[in-house]
Amino acid sequence: MPDRTAPDKNQSNKPGLASDGSGESGDSGGDSGASGLIGSWIQAEKMIQIALMLPCAGLIGWAIGAGLDRWLHQSWISMAGIVFGIIAGLVGAIQMAIASAAGPEGAGPKHKGGNGDETESGSSGRPL
Repeated sequence: MPDRTAPDKNQSNKPGLASDGSGESGDSGGDSGASGLIGSWIQAEKMIQIALMLPCAGLIGWAIGAGLDRWLHQSWISMAGIVFGIIAGLVGAIQMAIASAAGPEGAGPKHKGGNGDETESGSSGRPL
């Protein structure tokens, strides 16, 4: 059993680093320095990604519909493609917004195992 009084080689006393020895940075110390700036950029990137989802999906749906219109000699498929693209974009944007509001990605989402037990993502598969 390791001695708890001796400092671990993997741990650091620098602010912004997790004290559990995992080597991952934590934001529990507040938004100070570079970690706050990076966190702001990540949040901005997520919001831009959500904002671009709907128009891009509508454009892709229209393009596929226009191609099918030309190939099948129809005139209604492009409108159906736009509607399908907008619906797909809304679903994707809502999913991304929910995932963004749920918390940080490094929190380790839990998955149901084959036997119904919850396991952490990336763990050895043993139940919690």
